Amino acid sequence: MLTYNTRRKQLVLPEYGRNLQRMVDYACTLENRDERNACARTIIRTMETLFPELKQPENSHKVWDHLAIMSDFKLDIDYPEGVVKAEELDTKPQEVPYTQSKINHRHYGKILEEMIEKAAGMAPGEARDEVVLLLANQMKKMMLAVNSDGVDDRRIFADLAAISHGEIRLDPETTHLNEYREIPQPQGKKKKKRK
Repeated sequence: MLTYNTRRKQLVLPEYGRNLQRMVDYACTLENRDERNACARTIIRTMETLFPELKQPENSHKVWDHLAIMSDFKLDIDYPEGVVKAEELDTKPQEVPYTQSKINHRHYGKILEEMIEKAAGMAPGEARDEVVLLLANQMKKMMLAVNSDGVDDRRIFADLAAISHGEIRLDPETTHLNEYREIPQPQGKKKKKRK
Protein backbone atom coordinates (compact mmCIF):
# COMPACT_ATOMS: atom_id res chain seq x y z
CA MET A 1 0.00 0.00 0.00
CA LEU A 2 1.25 3.48 -0.85
CA THR A 3 2.08 5.98 1.89
CA TYR A 4 1.10 9.49 0.87
CA ASN A 5 2.99 12.54 2.07
CA THR A 6 -0.18 13.92 3.59
CA ARG A 7 -0.16 11.04 6.06
CA ARG A 8 3.53 11.40 6.90
CA LYS A 9 5.13 13.60 9.52
CA GLN A 10 5.33 17.29 8.57
CA LEU A 11 8.85 18.33 7.52
CA VAL A 12 10.48 21.13 9.50
CA LEU A 13 12.44 22.45 6.50
CA PRO A 14 10.74 20.94 3.44
CA GLU A 15 13.22 22.45 0.99
CA TYR A 16 15.77 19.80 2.00
CA GLY A 17 13.39 16.92 1.41
CA ARG A 18 12.32 13.83 3.31
CA ASN A 19 15.50 11.80 2.67
CA LEU A 20 17.72 14.42 4.27
CA GLN A 21 15.32 14.58 7.21
CA ARG A 22 15.72 10.81 7.59
CA MET A 23 19.51 11.26 7.64
CA VAL A 24 19.18 13.82 10.44
CA ASP A 25 16.84 11.52 12.37
CA TYR A 26 19.35 8.69 11.96
CA ALA A 27 22.20 10.91 13.21
CA CYS A 28 20.17 11.63 16.35
CA THR A 29 19.94 7.90 17.13
CA LEU A 30 23.71 7.28 17.01
CA GLU A 31 25.25 6.58 20.42
CA ASN A 32 28.91 7.38 19.65
CA ARG A 33 29.72 11.12 19.52
CA ASP A 34 32.45 10.66 16.87
CA GLU A 35 30.01 8.80 14.63
CA ARG A 36 27.41 11.57 15.14
CA ASN A 37 30.00 14.22 14.22
CA ALA A 38 31.02 12.30 11.07
CA CYS A 39 27.38 11.79 10.11
CA ALA A 40 26.64 15.49 10.68
CA ARG A 41 29.53 16.53 8.41
CA THR A 42 28.17 14.20 5.71
CA ILE A 43 24.73 15.73 6.09
CA ILE A 44 26.21 19.23 5.83
CA ARG A 45 28.04 18.29 2.61
CA THR A 46 24.77 16.93 1.20
CA MET A 47 22.95 20.13 2.14
CA GLU A 48 25.65 22.20 0.44
CA THR A 49 25.33 20.01 -2.65
CA LEU A 50 21.60 20.71 -2.78
CA PHE A 51 22.12 24.45 -2.26
CA PRO A 52 25.58 25.50 -3.56
CA GLU A 53 25.13 29.10 -2.35
CA LEU A 54 25.43 27.76 1.21
CA LYS A 55 29.05 26.78 0.50
CA GLN A 56 30.04 30.45 0.73
CA PRO A 57 31.96 31.24 3.95
CA GLU A 58 29.44 33.91 4.97
CA ASN A 59 26.60 31.35 4.73
CA SER A 60 28.27 28.42 6.48
CA HIS A 61 26.54 29.14 9.80
CA LYS A 62 23.13 28.84 8.11
CA VAL A 63 23.73 25.19 7.21
CA TRP A 64 24.61 24.32 10.80
CA ASP A 65 21.57 26.27 12.01
CA HIS A 66 19.36 24.31 9.61
CA LEU A 67 20.84 21.04 10.86
CA ALA A 68 20.03 22.00 14.45
CA ILE A 69 16.50 23.03 13.49
CA MET A 70 15.89 19.81 11.56
CA SER A 71 17.02 17.75 14.55
CA ASP A 72 14.70 19.75 16.80
CA PHE A 73 17.87 20.86 18.67
CA LYS A 74 18.44 17.28 19.91
CA LEU A 75 21.57 16.51 17.88
CA ASP A 76 24.50 16.61 20.32
CA ILE A 77 27.57 17.26 18.15
CA ASP A 78 30.56 19.59 18.09
CA TYR A 79 29.24 22.54 16.12
CA PRO A 80 32.05 24.55 14.48
CA GLU A 81 30.41 27.84 15.48
CA GLY A 82 27.57 29.08 17.63
CA VAL A 83 24.27 27.69 16.47
CA VAL A 84 20.84 29.26 16.77
CA LYS A 85 18.85 28.42 19.91
CA ALA A 86 15.24 27.23 19.89
CA GLU A 87 14.03 30.26 21.85
CA GLU A 88 15.65 32.62 19.32
CA LEU A 89 13.44 31.28 16.52
CA ASP A 90 10.20 32.42 18.11
CA THR A 91 11.30 35.95 18.99
CA LYS A 92 9.05 38.74 17.81
CA PRO A 93 10.50 41.90 16.33
CA GLN A 94 10.48 45.05 18.41
CA GLU A 95 7.45 47.22 17.91
CA VAL A 96 8.05 50.18 15.63
CA PRO A 97 7.10 53.41 17.40
CA TYR A 98 4.85 55.37 15.10
CA THR A 99 4.08 58.98 15.76
CA GLN A 100 0.38 59.43 16.10
CA SER A 101 0.17 63.08 15.15
CA LYS A 102 -3.01 64.55 13.76
CA ILE A 103 -3.08 65.37 10.06
CA ASN A 104 -5.77 67.91 9.25
CA HIS A 105 -5.49 67.58 5.47
CA ARG A 106 -4.82 63.89 4.91
CA HIS A 107 -4.80 64.10 1.13
CA TYR A 108 -1.73 66.35 1.29
CA GLY A 109 0.17 64.17 3.73
CA LYS A 110 2.27 64.92 6.78
CA ILE A 111 5.49 65.66 4.87
CA LEU A 112 3.88 68.35 2.73
CA GLU A 113 2.38 69.96 5.84
CA GLU A 114 5.84 70.03 7.43
CA MET A 115 7.30 71.57 4.28
CA ILE A 116 4.63 74.29 4.34
CA GLU A 117 5.45 75.06 7.97
CA LYS A 118 9.16 75.35 7.06
CA ALA A 119 8.32 77.65 4.16
CA ALA A 120 6.19 79.79 6.47
CA GLY A 121 9.25 80.24 8.70
CA MET A 122 11.45 81.42 5.83
CA ALA A 123 12.35 85.07 5.42
CA PRO A 124 10.20 86.87 2.81
CA GLY A 125 11.86 87.09 -0.56
CA GLU A 126 12.25 85.52 -3.97
CA ALA A 127 13.44 82.14 -2.63
CA ARG A 128 10.41 81.83 -0.35
CA ASP A 129 8.05 82.80 -3.18
CA GLU A 130 9.50 80.05 -5.41
CA VAL A 131 9.19 77.45 -2.67
CA VAL A 132 5.60 78.49 -1.91
CA LEU A 133 4.66 78.29 -5.59
CA LEU A 134 6.21 74.81 -5.87
CA LEU A 135 4.32 73.69 -2.76
CA ALA A 136 1.04 75.10 -4.07
CA ASN A 137 1.47 73.26 -7.39
CA GLN A 138 2.25 70.04 -5.52
CA MET A 139 -0.86 70.54 -3.41
CA LYS A 140 -2.91 70.92 -6.57
CA LYS A 141 -1.50 67.66 -7.97
CA MET A 142 -2.28 65.84 -4.74
CA MET A 143 -5.78 67.30 -4.63
CA LEU A 144 -6.38 66.13 -8.21
CA ALA A 145 -5.47 62.60 -7.15
CA VAL A 146 -8.44 62.65 -4.76
CA ASN A 147 -10.77 64.84 -6.80
CA SER A 148 -10.47 64.10 -10.51
CA ASP A 149 -13.30 66.50 -11.42
CA GLY A 150 -10.97 69.46 -11.13
CA VAL A 151 -9.59 71.74 -8.47
CA ASP A 152 -10.08 75.46 -8.05
CA ASP A 153 -6.90 77.39 -7.26
CA ARG A 154 -8.77 79.33 -4.57
CA ARG A 155 -9.27 76.10 -2.64
CA ILE A 156 -5.53 75.40 -2.76
CA PHE A 157 -4.73 78.94 -1.58
CA ALA A 158 -7.21 78.60 1.30
CA ASP A 159 -5.71 75.27 2.37
CA LEU A 160 -2.20 76.72 2.11
CA ALA A 161 -3.19 79.62 4.37
CA ALA A 162 -4.86 77.25 6.85
CA ILE A 163 -1.89 74.88 7.07
CA SER A 164 0.59 77.77 7.47
CA HIS A 165 -1.63 79.40 10.14
CA GLY A 166 -2.10 82.48 7.95
CA GLU A 167 1.63 83.00 7.31
CA ILE A 168 1.37 82.23 3.58
CA ARG A 169 -1.31 83.99 1.61
CA LEU A 170 -1.47 83.95 -2.17
CA ASP A 171 -3.65 86.24 -4.24
CA PRO A 172 -5.76 84.31 -6.77
CA GLU A 173 -5.80 87.34 -9.07
CA THR A 174 -2.00 87.52 -9.46
CA THR A 175 -0.90 83.93 -8.81
CA HIS A 176 -1.82 81.17 -11.22
CA LEU A 177 -1.02 77.52 -10.67
CA ASN A 178 -0.15 75.02 -13.37
CA GLU A 179 -2.97 73.26 -15.16
CA TYR A 180 -2.90 69.48 -14.84
CA ARG A 181 -5.00 67.02 -16.72
CA GLU A 182 -5.64 63.44 -16.01
CA ILE A 183 -3.43 61.17 -18.09
CA PRO A 184 -5.52 58.52 -19.83
CA GLN A 185 -4.69 54.98 -18.78
CA PRO A 186 -3.06 52.91 -21.53
CA GLN A 187 -5.35 50.37 -23.08
CA GLY A 188 -4.25 46.75 -23.25
CA LYS A 189 -3.46 45.22 -26.60
CA LYS A 190 -6.46 43.81 -28.30
CA LYS A 191 -6.12 40.24 -29.44
CA LYS A 192 -6.80 39.55 -33.06
CA LYS A 193 -9.52 37.07 -33.67
CA ARG A 194 -8.59 34.01 -35.61
CA LYS A 195 -10.72 33.15 -38.54
